[in-house]
Order: sequence, then structure tokens, then C-alpha cells
Amino acid sequence: MTFTSVNPNTGRPIRSYPAASPAELERAVGEAGHAFRSWRRSGFPERSRCLREAARLLRARAGEYARLMAEEMGKPVRAGRAEAEKCAWVCEYVAERGPLQLAPEAVATDASRSFVSFQPLGSILAIMPWNFPFWQVFRFAAPNLMAGNAALLKHAPNVPGCALALEQLFRQAGFPKGLFRSLLVPVEQVGALIEDPRVQGVTLTGSVRAGREVARQAGQALKKTVLELGGSDPYVVLSDADVEAAARTCVESRLTNSGQSCIAAKRLIVVECLRAEFEARVVEGMGAAHTGDPLREDTDVGPLAREDLRRRLHRQVAESVDRGARCLLGGQLPAGPGFFYPPTVLTEVASGMPAYEEELFGPVAAILSAKDDRDAVRMANDTAFGLGAAVFTGDPAIGESLATEELQAGCCFVNASVRSDPRLPFGGIKRSGYGRELSAFGIREFVNIKTVWVA
Repeated sequence: MTFTSVNPNTGRPIRSYPAASPAELERAVGEAGHAFRSWRRSGFPERSRCLREAARLLRARAGEYARLMAEEMGKPVRAGRAEAEKCAWVCEYVAERGPLQLAPEAVATDASRSFVSFQPLGSILAIMPWNFPFWQVFRFAAPNLMAGNAALLKHAPNVPGCALALEQLFRQAGFPKGLFRSLLVPVEQVGALIEDPRVQGVTLTGSVRAGREVARQAGQALKKTVLELGGSDPYVVLSDADVEAAARTCVESRLTNSGQSCIAAKRLIVVECLRAEFEARVVEGMGAAHTGDPLREDTDVGPLAREDLRRRLHRQVAESVDRGARCLLGGQLPAGPGFFYPPTVLTEVASGMPAYEEELFGPVAAILSAKDDRDAVRMANDTAFGLGAAVFTGDPAIGESLATEELQAGCCFVNASVRSDPRLPFGGIKRSGYGRELSAFGIREFVNIKTVWVA
């Protein structure tokens, strides 16, 4: 079996990579376990040094990595360089804050000394998606390597070049041989990896279907999991919002990574009194985006990563229109090579339509009209997902109250787009999964939170 990179800009194959043989897979898992046994004894200064060197390499090679991402999954090169920079940021943040987040915590009891210690578990398997082929990996790997764990990466099959480049980067940054390994294996072999007693935990970013299967397999093996399963993020525009600023932020978020982001604005919920102006501004912003070759510096929207993803997105748009949505912009499959889909705006989106119920993974904005502010919040929560949410209002105190008490999501933002940040926990609720990445909460997901009591 082989894994083949296909350039989404042209639809043509780039390169094929052989899948790991059973012997190679066994050796890789064994080497990770061996590397862990020495790495867990290393001190925080050594771990921080390696992470800082990884950050240096990321910045030095940002152009190279951006081109690789563009060629394998269609990310515009400007966005690819920004992704490499963000990876460097998380490395530096974890190098600085990780030792404090993992330091023993004293607890006053009737013992002469009692405390909580955070000890590494072993090899952690990460099943990662293609849409942020570097960032998704680093937000898992940097905290876990700092915690003293080993990392096994099962990356998406359409970005094998990125997977191997990541393994090389970690090795060149000074991490021990075998501590981070990219495993080119088909999905059918993931179950055996989860069951392997040398694997101590599993983290997945992907679909709800994949999350359920991984949770089932890991549960049978009594392995802890962290699942980030995407979302249908509501961006709520209240009656007192700055419509121009809200529309601009919604467009920027909706077009992030050519619309292929779990936390992009998916459902734009606007009160009826602002709908006409909001629609006009969203159409203007989406229509101004330049779609084209991801290797060009002026490209805002590149191709979708795969042809099957484009077909699914177009089906969701067409079915929504058939059920009563109105298309204000785009909505047609373009002619020519590549997996492009035009920036599209749907309005009059309502319950029962794919644009309302499902995640649209591409540059399609769905506008929903609410009767008033209270109705807008109700609609925001009327979803099976719960990853991110944003609210736009002229009164930050009201926005903060809604974000804190009312919006049902793991990450809620006021007058800003939802984003991940190394300093803050990231993750969702409901069908968006469970567990957290990043911050002190994320770095403690795959450690033994150990009580030590001394008489």
C-alpha cells in the first residue's frame, strides 16, 4: 500500500510514499517506548531547550513548510507561513510555562508533607487531520513532549509529506531518536495501535464518526482519550452590534484556511432588523476574496483539500437551496482543474437544512435571521456541536455575560473571532468532543496526576 499526495490546485499526483510494514511499525512503537524511558528522566531545561530549537527551525523553514502545505492540501502560502509561526509560538510558550504547569503542587493535609505530582504516562497516539497539518500536531506534541511523554503520529493520508517533515524537524531539534514518530499506516491499523499496551493514551481531531470509533476502541482498552470533533460555530450579531465590524470579522473567520477550519464562523445569526445591511456586507466581503493558486502571495482562498470534500460541500449547498435557502453569491462548481469552490453566501437558512444542521467545511457562509437578541442566542445553541461561539454587541458586559452563562461551547469570544491560543484551553462539548488541549489544562491531560502523602 502507498500514500499518495495529490496537489489540490491541479488534481495531479505529486509523490507516493510506502506504508509502514508490520515490522517497521513494530520497530517504531518499540523505539518510542525505549526513547520514553530515558526522556521521562530528562529535566525540564533539556525539554525546553529542544522545544526552543524546534521553534527556531520552524521560523527558519517557514517558507519551505508553507510550500509543502500548499502543495499537499491547498493552503495559501501566506497562511502556511503564519501556521509555522504559530507552531513556533506554542513551542516557546510551553518551553517557558510548561515547567511551572507541571511543577508539584503542595496540599495542606494532616501529613507532614503531601502534594500532587504530574508524571508522564508513556507513548501517546495522535490521530490528526489535514487542515492544519503542522499546527494540529504541534498543539498536541509540544505539551506532551514537555510532560515527558513520547509521541506517535498517525497523520491524515493526504499529507504524508508533512508527516515525515514533522518527524525530521523534531529529530533535528534535538529530541531523542524515536521519541516522535510519524506512522504511515492505513486507518484499518489504528485499532491495533490503540490496543497496544505500549500506547497509554489517544488524542484525535477529526469527524464525529471517527471520534466515536476511537472512543469505543480506547474505552475497550481502558485508554484515556481527548477528542476534538469539529463544530458548527455560531457567530451571533445582536441588535446593538457594529454591523460593519461584525460582518468583516465573520467573513475573515469564514474564509480562514479556505473555510476548512473547525472554529471558522459557520452559522452567522443576525437579528432581523440588521439583516439587510449585514447580508450586503458579507456578500461584499466574500466576493472580494481572491481565489486561486495557493502558491501565489495574493491568494486568499485556495482549493479544497480533496475532490470528495468539494462534492460533499456542493451537495450540502444544493440541498439547502432545494429546501428554501437563497443563494446570494457563488454556489456553483467552477470549471477547470483543481478542487476549487467559490466563496458562497446562503441566506434564509433554517432548521432542517444541511447549512443549519451540519458542518460546512469550505468557504460557505450561512446567514440565519433571528427575531430578536434572545432568539439569536436560542438559535446559537440549537446545534449538536459545541466547539466555539462568538457574540457581537455594543455592550461588552452583555457580551461577556452571554459568553459566560448562555452560549453552549467550549470557547466563547466577544466581538472577535474564535481562535486557539497556547495560553488558553481549547476544546468542545456535546458532539464537538471532550478534553482540552493547550494551557495548563491541556498539558495535564496525559499525565499521571499522582497523590504523594508522607507521614
